[in-house]
Amino acid sequence: MKTKHIAWLAYMTCGLLAVCGVTAVGLAQSAAPVGIFEGHGDIGTILHPGSVDYDAAAKTYAISDSGDNIWAVEDDFHYVWKRVSGDFSLTADVTFIGAGGNEHRKGVLMMRQSLDQDSAYADIAVHGVGLTSIQARAAKGAATHEVQANQTSPKRARLVKRGQYFYMWLSDGGDFQFTGGAMKIPLADPFYVGIGVSAHNKDVVEKVMFSNVDVSPLPPAGNRKPDLYSAIETITVASTDRHVTMVAPGRLEAPTWTKDGKTLIFASDGRIQRVAEPGGKPEMVDTGAAVHAGSAHAISPDGSQLAFSDAVKGKSSIYVAPVAGGAPRQVPQANGAVHGWSPDGQTLVFTAAGKQKGQTDIYAVPAAGGKATPLTTTGMEDSPEYTPDGKYIYFQSGRGGLVQIWRMKPDGSGQEQVTADDFNNAYPHISPNGRQLVFVSYGKDVKGIPENQEITLKVMTLAAAPGRGARGAAAPAPAAPPDIAQLRKSVTVLTSMIGGQGTMDAPCWSPNSLRLAFVTYHLLPRATAPKK
Repeated sequence: MKTKHIAWLAYMTCGLLAVCGVTAVGLAQSAAPVGIFEGHGDIGTILHPGSVDYDAAAKTYAISDSGDNIWAVEDDFHYVWKRVSGDFSLTADVTFIGAGGNEHRKGVLMMRQSLDQDSAYADIAVHGVGLTSIQARAAKGAATHEVQANQTSPKRARLVKRGQYFYMWLSDGGDFQFTGGAMKIPLADPFYVGIGVSAHNKDVVEKVMFSNVDVSPLPPAGNRKPDLYSAIETITVASTDRHVTMVAPGRLEAPTWTKDGKTLIFASDGRIQRVAEPGGKPEMVDTGAAVHAGSAHAISPDGSQLAFSDAVKGKSSIYVAPVAGGAPRQVPQANGAVHGWSPDGQTLVFTAAGKQKGQTDIYAVPAAGGKATPLTTTGMEDSPEYTPDGKYIYFQSGRGGLVQIWRMKPDGSGQEQVTADDFNNAYPHISPNGRQLVFVSYGKDVKGIPENQEITLKVMTLAAAPGRGARGAAAPAPAAPPDIAQLRKSVTVLTSMIGGQGTMDAPCWSPNSLRLAFVTYHLLPRATAPKK
């Protein structure tokens, strides 16, 4: 037996307003029960009113609607909902009805603060082309952001809310797999949970079938130790779109790009590994007997060699090996954590123990081997990296109380503080074109540079993009870089996550200076890990 629910109020109102040249915006909500849900209706600007066709025998929901999109600062879609409080999971199979249509038409599993067009929300959006992502708007009227899964066209999707965090689990028919997609969105009780459709075309009506739908409260997490998952992600700096390259239980650290931009090198469980970008099966990199690698590593400017640190019995030594793998050679007098190469490939910078226990200073050493030269002496420095022109080394220092970004000349002279704010700022990395610097920012109350913390990635503009000269030729770069005051004013927040140590311990910019690679960490209560 089927019952059909149509937003008649929206239909009639749209018709009346259309005569007056006015568009209806989010006018229709029906409180009539639809299966396990309490109501439904159009949200946003809808030219062709949506509907839901519920088959009580099959327990399926066929939702139709037009609508521009669910994105940016407002949404246009048909929503089937119920109000709940607390932690919940929402699960469904999502199937598009009919071929063609916009490749970004969406069937969504959504938890939403209100029925307003610009409400805060989190959802799993399955797109017509198969792209699947967790999307979220952190506050009313704010911009939408997403994390794209490396799995497309899942058979089944599950959106999980635990406190203020939302997680994306996907299944191809077997057990659910955590995809790495997670967002922090503070929804207050009560909120709406439900399913919806947007055509991504205001003039076209699309239909999506939702089956095996389940809305369930989650049991308390309890005191069991949570499961740690790591997700290697990339982000396009201009759009802030994030994509998951791989997810694995346990701890992955410090992804860095190969020179061709096709592979990410990372560390895990003492081994250097690689994975294709945008996704694939990870492989071990042959490093001979050096199999106790830490997170510190860097690829030479010509892309042929990998410098990495390997620790045996508490002593960390620096090695250089072919980036494709092979027997490594140890760099004499270089016992510490290697962070970068000089632009000419002749020098390595690393951190090693300072005068007191727990302290580190910055050193430079010839990559071919030779005497290590100290560049700092306060014992509170880490994470050095050369600018592409070789004029500066940027690093982090805790000499002023909070950890801040500093810079100095390659010989250690001219040390000056770059950031000066109420945060702890660490892991500075400069884009290959020399125009931007990214760093990790902790809250001021965080002690040290720990793992598994709430952090933000921030970007500083070091130099403006060149303009166009005569006949379209690139204009010369400014003769002098911006002063410190200008640099501080240029800082913007790129994205937020759970991370810290391990997130961005190695050079992380793509060769074209458009994207970043990093690791997010997820401590998931075991009760969160669903089966089929």
